[in-house]
Amino acid sequence: MSFSQKLRQEAAHIFEAVYRHPFVQEIGKGTLGKDQLIHYVKQDFEYLNAYIHTRGLAISKCTERKDMAMFSEGIEFILNSEIHPHNNFCRVAEVDYEELQGYALAPTAQHYTRHMLNVAQNGTLAEIIAVSLPCPWIYMDIGERLMQDFTPDDHHPFNEWIRFYGEGTRDHMQPYLDRLDELAEHASEGERTRMKEHFMLSCQLEYMFFDMAYTLQDWPVKKEASVSN
Repeated sequence: MSFSQKLRQEAAHIFEAVYRHPFVQEIGKGTLGKDQLIHYVKQDFEYLNAYIHTRGLAISKCTERKDMAMFSEGIEFILNSEIHPHNNFCRVAEVDYEELQGYALAPTAQHYTRHMLNVAQNGTLAEIIAVSLPCPWIYMDIGERLMQDFTPDDHHPFNEWIRFYGEGTRDHMQPYLDRLDELAEHASEGERTRMKEHFMLSCQLEYMFFDMAYTLQDWPVKKEASVSN
C-alpha cells in the first residue's frame, strides 16, 4: 500500500463525516440556504487565495521543473477554473461574485489558512503536498458521491458545482498523489510523521470549514469595539 493510500485509509472516517455533513447533503438535495452559500463563498475565496500562496511557496522550494510545472498548473486551475463552482453558488443566492470578495476570515478559515501557510513556509516539499492534499481529495470524493447518490441534471440548482468536482478533479489531483508517494519513499521517519500530521489536521479543518459555513460562524467578540459618545 502506498503512502497516500495509507493516509486515505486512516482519514476514511473524516471523509465520511464530511460527506454526511448537512452542508454537503443539502447541496445534493438542492436545498442549501442563501446565507450559507454566501458565507461559504466569502470564506472560500480568501481560503483559495491562501492556497495559491501555498502553491507559490512550494514552487520556491522546487529543484525540478516538473514540480514547478505541477504547482504552476495548480495555481492556474484555481484562478481560471475554480471560479465556476463559486459562480454557481452566487447565481443560486442571487448575488454578484465580486460583492463577496475581500471579507475577513472567520475563525476556522483563519486557522486553516495559517496551518497551510505555516507548513508551506517551514516544511519540506513533501509536507506542503501533504498539507494541501485534503482539499482537492475531499472535494473530489464529495462530487463523485453526490453524482452517484443524487444524479443531478440541468434542472438541479447545484448541478454545475457537483459536476465540477465529480467529473473534473481526479486527473488534476493524481499528479500530487504520485509525487507525494515518490517523496515519501525517500523521506525520513520524522518527515513522514509530519506529513501524516499535516494531512490529518487539514482533513479535520475541511470538515470544520463546511461546518463554519453552515453555522455562519463569526468571531464571538467583534474585533473592533464600538465607541459610545
